[in-house]
Parts: sequence; C-alpha cells; structure tokens
Amino acid sequence: MTTIKQAVLGSAAALMAIGSAQAADLPVKAKAIEYVKVCSLYGAGFYYIPGTDTCIKIGGAIRIDTTFNGGPYDAPFWQGGAGGNDLWTKNNYLTRSRVNLTTDTRTATEYGMVRTYANFQLDFTQDRDNIAGGFTEVDLAFVQFAGFTFGKAVSQFDPQWALTKPYISSGFLAGSNNSTGLPQIAYTAEFGNGVSASISLENASPYRNAGLYNTANFIVAPGAAQFGSQQYGTVSNTFLGNSYGGNHIPDIVGNVRLDQKWGSLHFGAAMHTITPGFWGANESFGHPDDSYGFAVTGAVEFKNLPTGANDSLKLEASYGKGATKYVFGGGTLDTQGGGRFAKFEGNTVGFGYLLDGVFAPNGQIQQAETWQVSAFYEHYWNTAWRTSLFGNYSHISYGDGGNALLAAAFSAAGGRLGTSTAAAPTGVNAGSIADTTNNFDFAIAQIGTRTAWTPVKNLTLSAEFTFTRLDQNLGGTYTGNVTGRPAGQAYEIRDQNLYNGSVQILRSF
Repeated sequence: MTTIKQAVLGSAAALMAIGSAQAADLPVKAKAIEYVKVCSLYGAGFYYIPGTDTCIKIGGAIRIDTTFNGGPYDAPFWQGGAGGNDLWTKNNYLTRSRVNLTTDTRTATEYGMVRTYANFQLDFTQDRDNIAGGFTEVDLAFVQFAGFTFGKAVSQFDPQWALTKPYISSGFLAGSNNSTGLPQIAYTAEFGNGVSASISLENASPYRNAGLYNTANFIVAPGAAQFGSQQYGTVSNTFLGNSYGGNHIPDIVGNVRLDQKWGSLHFGAAMHTITPGFWGANESFGHPDDSYGFAVTGAVEFKNLPTGANDSLKLEASYGKGATKYVFGGGTLDTQGGGRFAKFEGNTVGFGYLLDGVFAPNGQIQQAETWQVSAFYEHYWNTAWRTSLFGNYSHISYGDGGNALLAAAFSAAGGRLGTSTAAAPTGVNAGSIADTTNNFDFAIAQIGTRTAWTPVKNLTLSAEFTFTRLDQNLGGTYTGNVTGRPAGQAYEIRDQNLYNGSVQILRSF
C-alpha cells in the first residue's frame, strides 16, 4: 500500500513539474493598451496626453478666399499700387488659401490651471507668393498661469469678442482689431459674478506704431512707388517718411469687464509711447522729446435678442490722441506705405495719412486725434443660414499745429511728397498740392453685409459686400508722378467711393 501511495504521489509531482515548465514557456500576457482618454474638465475636444495629467485639444481650419475689386483681407483698393492708382493692370480678383492650426493644453495644479495656446497660419496668396511658395505667420502663442498671461495674445485693450466679429476678414476697419496678437505680460483678477480686470505691458512695435512724420524728410506721396518693405509686420512700418525711433517703454494697457448670459461690457484704456527719431540726418542734430499718447474704448455685446435666440448686437466706440492705431486702421490690415490711404479715380484722387504725430526740425511732436464708432448685428434665419450687417466710421485730425506743418511740407513745388527707388531709397520729389484748405483731417465710412450658409457642421460658405467712402477736408489739386500714369498730371482732390466683395469656404476641425 505504501508503495502504491509513493507511486501516485510521485506521478502527481512529475505532472506538476511538467505543467510548470510548460507554463513558463508560454508568452507573458501583454498589458492592456492605454487608449487616449477623454478629458471632460475643459469642454469638448480635449484628451489626456498619455502618461500625463495634461489635457490637449488640437484644431484648425482650411480657408479659401476670393476678393473682388480689392486686396488681401477683403480690403478696398485704397492702398496705392495698381488698384489704388486705378490702372488697367490691376487685378479684378485676388485669391488666398490658408491652413490654420491650433493647440491648446491645460493642466490642473495647486496654483490653478496652467494653459498654453498657439495658433499659426500657412498662407498662399496670389501675387505675393511664388507658385510653390507660401507664407507662415504665428498669430497667437502664450502661456497662462495663476492669472498671468505671457506671450503673443489678444490685446487687453480689446473686448472679449474681438475675434468673433461677423465678417469674412479684417479688411473692414473697426477700431482695434488685433487678430494676430501682441506680445505682452498681463495679469487678470477675477472678482466673481462675471466681473474681472486686467493690466498689461504690451509691445507696441510694429502693431501700434502708426507712423511719425518729420517734415524735413520725404513721405511717400499718393500713388508713388516705394523701394523696400512697406507692409505690416516690418520693423515699425518702414515706409518712406516714418521717423519713429526705438522702443523705450512698453504700452501700458488695462481693462474692466463684465461677462453675463445676456452679453458683456468692456472698458479699456492704454498709454502709448511715441519715440521720435532725429531732427536731422543723425544724432548730432538732436531730437524731439518722447511723447505720450492715450486711447480709451467702451464696448457692449447683447446676446439672444428678441429677433432670434442666437442673434447678437455688438457696439464699440473709441477715442485716442497720439495713439492712432488703437482707434483707426489697426489690426492685421495696414495700408501700403504704412499709414497712407490713396485712391485715384480718373482725374481725381482722395488721400490721407494715419500718423501718431508730426514734427519739424527743432520742434516737438504734434499729436493726432482719432475717434471711431462701429456696430455689428447678426441674425440667424435658421440653424443653417445667418446674415450680418456691420458699419464703421473712423476719423483722424491733426489740429492747427499739425495741419500747418503738413501744409508747409506738401504745398511748395519741390516739396516733401516723395517717391523712392533702388537708386534713390531716401526719396525724391513726386508732387505737390495747391489751392487747398490745408486741412488734412479725413475719415473712412464703411458699411457691409455678409450672408453665411452652414449646410453641415463645421463647413461654412459665405459671401460679403462692402461699401467704403473716403471723406476728406482737403480739396484743391494734387500734381504729381503717379506710378503707371502720365508724369506731372494734375488731379482734383475729392472724396472717393469704393466697392469690394468676397466669397469664402471655411472648413474647421
């Protein structure tokens, strides 16, 4: 019996050893795949970055624009060039394709949320980029932590709805519209019940520097060609006649806001530093003192109007002195030659300059005054169709002192209205004005409408039409050399009417 027990137990032990050996030879079971998890803390579209407690949202859009009788950003032909000079060689239409990409990360910490945000564009614009080229821009790139914002963000001067105005693009003047952001250090305090306040130090160059004219120098004349860079994005608008110096101190900007279900209120203010260049060719001639301008704005938004559940009305008014681009002509649009507006029609011309101020040798800066009002109404016919109506009036004046300086510089034969070329980049005379009121105040009035159709989610087709009137007080005649036109021709100075439109396809994701 004992022998039988030993045999059975020995066989069992042998079988267990064999089973253990076979089990050891089997592959180890793989760990469960760690799928990307939805992050519901910050709204739809956020996911946890695997292995972290940081949530990320990746988005963007493809945008196809075509402008008729206008330039980029659906801007009227008030910018000089073939369109502004009313030449046969102007483009009747202009196309642009844009890829927009955004990243938004957020992490909860014991100090509150840490957020990073970036928005950049890849553009291809007719006649700006070569056939396989393109253009890259970084619109927004900032870090937010404990109430602070560091980096390139929407100016604290602007209302909350600065990036949601109901038009196709930024060729429409509407106060300060900085959709490409300004470098800044800002702090925002929340007081509860939707009340908050912010204070910031913002880099004014080149976005907020409208230009500063020393009447001893040439300034780019209406319709004249200019050598070198002229567009927004260059160092403080490097147009012929700009006498801005370096950045001495940042602009100081603040606001108070109220956000409610019915809409929002916004009050903003800014101090802008005007740093001049030299009275003469170099430092030995001396320079005017730094001048300090300011701007104030008030804005209100009404949501869910009696006309419809999703309808909205936005209103804004601004005033500035020595801070022109906070009020008039700011945003991604800048005119050719810095602050030059110039539109020819037959034998007539309307023109004016957007400058922070004017000075003459041994004199101080005469600041310009600006003001504007704008309104935006959008109505939803149904969930797929909506129409907006928008308008703006922007005005600039130079006062008696500024007008006298400009008149002295522009009126005499051989005056300071100039042109520049590769051979003479510092400028040569291009014309003069005569029999005028010597009043260089002018205004831009605009009214436009857009209708948008969203047949499926995140796909929108829209069309826009804008009427613009360049209204001025100068009168008289301008005689000059206009690019593409006969030299020395005389033009009657008078108001100009402009018309332009645009269509767009936008697919966001």
